[in-house]
Amino acid sequence: MGQDFATYPSLAGRTVIITGGASGIGAEIVKAFAAQGSRVGFLDLDETTSAALTDATEGDIAFEICDLRDIPAMQAALARLKERLGPASVLVNNAARDDRHAWDEIDPAYWDERMHTNLRHMFFAIQAVAPDMIAAGGGAIVNMGSNSWWEAGGGFPAYTTAKAAVHGLTRTMARDLGGHRIRVNTVVPGWIMTERQKTLWATPEALEKHRQRQCLPDLIDPVYVARMVVFLASDDAAMCSANNYMVEAGSI
Repeated sequence: MGQDFATYPSLAGRTVIITGGASGIGAEIVKAFAAQGSRVGFLDLDETTSAALTDATEGDIAFEICDLRDIPAMQAALARLKERLGPASVLVNNAARDDRHAWDEIDPAYWDERMHTNLRHMFFAIQAVAPDMIAAGGGAIVNMGSNSWWEAGGGFPAYTTAKAAVHGLTRTMARDLGGHRIRVNTVVPGWIMTERQKTLWATPEALEKHRQRQCLPDLIDPVYVARMVVFLASDDAAMCSANNYMVEAGSI
């Protein structure tokens, strides 16, 4: 398939913040906004990969290294990006890890750590950037969900629980912030062929089984998730809020 993608003039010059931006879907989102002429800042834990992405991507890009489980550290990193790039017009809550775990082996400490990794930072990132969006008269927030729980996927109950909660966060924050013309939506990826997925879980048998669940025959490249995020951040999506936008090739 060819990739003749849209340009959104409304995104040029806007400051966009992305969590977990160094690799996988996050890296594609960074590149997509940079190509729109946005001022892009991202957070990640991997300094080497972050620097490599920044060096390889044209545009106004900055990154800060922090562990998103440490909320004060994240807040400080966001403040530094604001100093460098200006107040955020767009926030993409992308960071998460879908590590597998057995339901009968989880202890409370692991459960809490998974919530901190996959959910808690999303709310506090919104809390950090929303005042500037309010002052500017509007903004866009995109939270990354997952179709794993829609499909009743097993093998990682703490992850699917956190991802299901993302939809509740989106809906309630869309209501709380909507009066300020801040739009909040969830993008719901299916099984996206990142390098991590291909390395750890994409066996020929698993891929064939998954193809049979999709309506479309093609496996999903991360770029298509990024395209949905870019659309929802743009003024073209000005009347889109409090909803789920699926990028899963019809697999539910």
